[in-house]
Amino acid sequence: MPLPLLWLGAAAVSALAVKGLAEDRKSQQRRRFTHHSAQTLADLTAHESAIATYPTDMFATEQQVKPRLGAIVCCGIAGVLDHTGIWVGDNTIIEVDGNGLVKPVSVQRFTDTRSGRGIFIACDSLGVPLASEMAAQRAIAQIFQFRDYHLFDNNCHQFIWQCFQNDAKAITTFKALSLNVATLFDRVVYWDSCDCLEF
Repeated sequence: MPLPLLWLGAAAVSALAVKGLAEDRKSQQRRRFTHHSAQTLADLTAHESAIATYPTDMFATEQQVKPRLGAIVCCGIAGVLDHTGIWVGDNTIIEVDGNGLVKPVSVQRFTDTRSGRGIFIACDSLGVPLASEMAAQRAIAQIFQFRDYHLFDNNCHQFIWQCFQNDAKAITTFKALSLNVATLFDRVVYWDSCDCLEF
């Protein structure tokens, strides 16, 4: 008898947590449009993160953004991890696969073997993609090369950062990549839904 009650309690706590996250996401979306210019890191209070919204298939993302050359895109993996790539136009994303091969893939292929349904794009508070044509050129120059891939030490996030910055600073997590991109562009990062199916 106590076990079903425990399950019900856990379900209730989970439902409240999801409701809180949904409300926080809506609040962030409303706040972003109160500024007439893009939010910079100087606009944040001491307790606010440079990452305003994370990518998620769980909640609706109101902002739909068309990608730009050199934009950072991502999709979910098993609801726990995120896989990143660089948009290079013509319905193509450059990614590093699990074997370390740098390759161009279509939008459909980018999400095909992963659990995430949507593709998200790193943007500022005005919905402008945080992009670099130089990063796209660096990614294209590495197509069909192999990297010494490691899930934690030399992964897709490290590849993306090295395309943006040649300093080879160790970036091993999605959060670290997002924070470094925020600093590089001096913008609060919003992961908006990528309107890339028409490209």
